[in-house]
Amino acid sequence: MKRAFADTAGWMACADAADPAHKPCAAARDAWLEQGGVLVTTDYIVDETLTLMRLRLGHAAAESWWRQVDGSSRIRWEQITPARAEKARSLFFRYDDKDFSFTDCTSFVVMRELRVREVLTTDHHFTQMGFTLKP
Repeated sequence: MKRAFADTAGWMACADAADPAHKPCAAARDAWLEQGGVLVTTDYIVDETLTLMRLRLGHAAAESWWRQVDGSSRIRWEQITPARAEKARSLFFRYDDKDFSFTDCTSFVVMRELRVREVLTTDHHFTQMGFTLKP
């Protein structure tokens, strides 16, 4: 199964037509899914995305996105367990020269664990950790 990670910045770019990365992100997402790929995300990313969508695009947009993501067999949700959170804390404090968010670090942990190298995002932090951005 071919997997890519979906980060908050990627979900937001896909949802917001005013985002400069909207077209390339939506095209990358659609191409990935059309090729039979699965998008992996986490409960932390879903939390962050729902909150940002509601604030930036409104309640209806957040609810619509939730229905699409929650009901899709092409999206795999990973939970940030206590063990994953501990690994993320280690990364968060190890890289004091970076401005990674804690959520970024949880994503890095999941991606490494699942051996996922590609990520749907516009967030440069993922390239700093050696992942490949899509688009």
